[in-house]
Amino acid sequence: MGAFHAYDIRGVYNVDFDKETAYKVGYFIPELLGTDKVLVGRDCRTSSPEVHDYLVRGITDAGADVYDIGLSTTPMVYFGTANYGFKASVQITASHNPKEYNGMKVSRENALPVGLDTGLGQIQEWILEGRPTPVAEKKGKIILKDIHKDYLDFLLKFKGDYSNLKIAIDISNGMAGLYAREIFGDSPSYIFEEMDGTFPNHEPNPLILKNVEPLQNLVKEVGADVGVIYDGDADRVMFVDNEGNFISPDLMIAVLGHYYVEERGLKGTVLQDIRSSKAVGEYLAPMGCTMETWKVGRAFAAKKLRELDGVWGGELAGHYYFRDFFYSDSGLLASMLILRVVASMKAKGVTLAQLIGKIARYQNSGEINFRIEDKKGAMDAVRDYFTSVETPTAQMDFDGYRVEFVDWWFNIRPSNTEPYLRFICEASSEALLEEKVGMTKKLLIDNFNAKF
Repeated sequence: MGAFHAYDIRGVYNVDFDKETAYKVGYFIPELLGTDKVLVGRDCRTSSPEVHDYLVRGITDAGADVYDIGLSTTPMVYFGTANYGFKASVQITASHNPKEYNGMKVSRENALPVGLDTGLGQIQEWILEGRPTPVAEKKGKIILKDIHKDYLDFLLKFKGDYSNLKIAIDISNGMAGLYAREIFGDSPSYIFEEMDGTFPNHEPNPLILKNVEPLQNLVKEVGADVGVIYDGDADRVMFVDNEGNFISPDLMIAVLGHYYVEERGLKGTVLQDIRSSKAVGEYLAPMGCTMETWKVGRAFAAKKLRELDGVWGGELAGHYYFRDFFYSDSGLLASMLILRVVASMKAKGVTLAQLIGKIARYQNSGEINFRIEDKKGAMDAVRDYFTSVETPTAQMDFDGYRVEFVDWWFNIRPSNTEPYLRFICEASSEALLEEKVGMTKKLLIDNFNAKF
């Protein structure tokens, strides 16, 4: 039962969960979400057909109908949930994890995420207590539902003119392959395009930089203006600039301002996660946007953007959320909008590298993982030390701690699933960054026997 997490159900298949877990999750979802219809999609992992069969069997044994959309991106399931008025849906996927993983992302009405504290915890409790799963007197039906064209038509409403761009795209052998050529045509240079759940070329996680190297090489080889790489289930997307440099995904929240504010005139609230660069808000403020900072993860971000009626938002992990898309995230939609901006900038003689250079004003450590058992004690110690020697300009305490000072800031937060603290720091100079990161490492090693 180690597969139940804050945002979804996920783990090594047949180790952290198995087909019986999938069956029980399916059986309990209709009762949990008060519905007799569940939308189901799946990714291309080799274990997905078995997970699908047992999940569907559980749903129908509970007396609910399954609307099966087959192979799908995760955002395709979000679209289907909200667009057709389903009160429950499941995407079978392990997102960016390696091939031996699988999982289930559960959504409720309006494609709102179901997390551990909004329903998954209840299902976990029912499973652990051995709650019976008697077959309903009237079993549910399986109805095949093809939503490919409807979702494609929805996406194409946001397509720009990319004819002046040379684009390189890495599908990561994942689910973006369902749509990429239908959206972008044959002119981009594609790699690892075939959907293959063994991920033979690299893990479908663009946050690990070695997985981006083939795209970086392709950008340089073909002289592309931009490189695009999707994760396994296509809910995330990341970018490489025209010089082959990986772009920190949070900076793309700022890039989207050129589309929403300059092209569409939509000023308003923009959401970022607690790890995002200060540069994002500083770049968007003159455009008339108001930044809101919130917890990491779709289970929190999608709900928060809806509460705020925000225009768009994003995370360091490469998720981008849109009011235009039921306050949900879509890697394909994000890439379509960002490519509009890149094309517009190129027409003005500005490269993507130059645009990012105008946004990125700070030196950033990236996330550093410390293996620590006493996560709360260590977090408190880091916060207390720095606030005792320097007066903070802002403090946040809703996802670990984010503490800001005049010329630097840090966020320290616990992993939901592992004995890790994740630390990120940003400063106005490389020397200041090295000083603060070094002090943090020393404090955690000396006092908490941290490993990193």
